Amino acid sequence: MPTNKYSAGIILLLAGVVILLGKIGVFGFLGAIFWPLLVLIPGVLLHVLYFGRVIPAVMLVPGGMLVVYALLFIICNIFGWDSLKYLWPMFIFGFAAGLYEYYMFGGASVPRVVFTASIALAVASVLFLVLILMWSWGIYLIAALFIAAGAWMMFGTRKRW
Repeated sequence: MPTNKYSAGIILLLAGVVILLGKIGVFGFLGAIFWPLLVLIPGVLLHVLYFGRVIPAVMLVPGGMLVVYALLFIICNIFGWDSLKYLWPMFIFGFAAGLYEYYMFGGASVPRVVFTASIALAVASVLFLVLILMWSWGIYLIAALFIAAGAWMMFGTRKRW
């Protein structure tokens, strides 16, 4: 009988601690920070199941997408969700990464058009990202180039220009 009291006491103690932490807001804070793991875990699980020879290679497409999207969401959690206005091309890159994994690990039965589509989507994603960064930060780049050119002209020898 004393073991039952001891076990019941531990259960009541843990329940009280969980309720107290919930009322303080610890679980809400942890949920707000770590929710991208709910996207990352299925993506990693799809990879593990594929490499364990449980599911077919085509399941690497959503697996790669989920991993890239989870990393994007983690970055947005850290740096703020307004950074998504610059990083939205990563959604396209997630699809490209999934297609590329499917092509690489799918074997000889995967058509070459999957590789071509993955490369085209990755290039489009990088191009969009560069254009967005140039559009938003381009004036800073131009200012830095002017400063560097002016310093080079001031401190360089006259023979160079």
